[in-house]
Amino acid sequence: MSLIVQKYGGSSVANPDLIKNVAKRIVESYKQGNQMIVVVSAMGNTTDHLIDLMGNITDNPDPREVDMLLTTGEQVSIALLTMAIQADGYPAISLTGSQLKIKTNEQYNQAVIKDVDTTRLKKELAENKIVIVAGFQGVNDNNDFTTLGRGGSDTTAVAVAAAVNADRCEIYSDVAGVYTADPQLVKSASKLDYISYEEMLELANLGANVLHPRAVELANKYKLSLYIASSFNQLKGTIVRGDAQMETKKDVIGAASDVGEIKITVEKIPDEPGIAGKLFTPLATAGVNVDMIIQNLQHNGLNDITFTINYEQEKLAISVLEKLKAKLNFKTYNVDQHVAKISIVGAGMIATPGIAARMFTALGNNNINIEMITTSEIKVSCLINKDYAVKALNVIHKEFDLDKINN
Repeated sequence: MSLIVQKYGGSSVANPDLIKNVAKRIVESYKQGNQMIVVVSAMGNTTDHLIDLMGNITDNPDPREVDMLLTTGEQVSIALLTMAIQADGYPAISLTGSQLKIKTNEQYNQAVIKDVDTTRLKKELAENKIVIVAGFQGVNDNNDFTTLGRGGSDTTAVAVAAAVNADRCEIYSDVAGVYTADPQLVKSASKLDYISYEEMLELANLGANVLHPRAVELANKYKLSLYIASSFNQLKGTIVRGDAQMETKKDVIGAASDVGEIKITVEKIPDEPGIAGKLFTPLATAGVNVDMIIQNLQHNGLNDITFTINYEQEKLAISVLEKLKAKLNFKTYNVDQHVAKISIVGAGMIATPGIAARMFTALGNNNINIEMITTSEIKVSCLINKDYAVKALNVIHKEFDLDKINN
């Protein structure tokens, strides 16, 4: 007998028929003698619908009340899924994040899990029940509801699996696994059989909407292997696991395109010690997450500093820059929304010279100009014109033979 934690995304439980389908999948595993904990997201676009409702009331909602509203979505889906399992004749119970006592910090809307109390879980499992848990939510020390941010149900599943020392953690959605690139943009994209935590984390941070980065970090911390697959078929998925278990490290295992970044250039800022810290510290304090940075040497003791951020933080970044303009004595700044970040990821590139050069050459041979570059041990990213994002993705996918990755 195994203890299995499964997670089903919103698309998997978007309507009653799909909920019944998920119920049957859960029961199949239960009938094999397994103990089952199932983490569920809100149905379909429920969270977006709740956000729209909120927007009709106010443009500046209280964060506590936002979480009070958004946690209702999962309460609907876990109750309906539990009813579907019970209707098939099997014992099940639904638990919200507060009932399960998923303890978080005090941060509303982007809470971090501090602890999972397993007392109630173990009690219900001992009574041979299938336990259906609300993803995306927890409770703080004031017993107020908190939410974990977009993709938070993945994090819930991994945290629960780690807390109960589960034998398996399976993540199901409408995606059949982890691909070498977005199959909607690259027709020759291959599904990976295996990927390391580090590679998956890079791809997740680069816009691969398969698994939330925080869930990957948590799985890595507890050395918990994850299985990523589709709830709509029985096709083999992808295993996310530790590097030491990988037979070989591929030079490049995947490519990603992120069109959600913007480029900001602060022009003619004084070239003096500490100026970069004076620029980026207030941005960080305000919660602006800076990605790429480049400093362009100018004349007469002045520089241009260019950096990229997520487009959703544009207004926040501009408000900070407006306050800094006089203080740091820079001339102006400009915002370029027409950019995209193209990246390659692979644990094997650490020990393989020339990977970046091949990427740059392939883009150059296809008349794609590179505006900025950033690298890590297992990643190379280039900022380019957004118009060339899909073309660039296909170019580098072909350059590194990612359509043959499993050969």
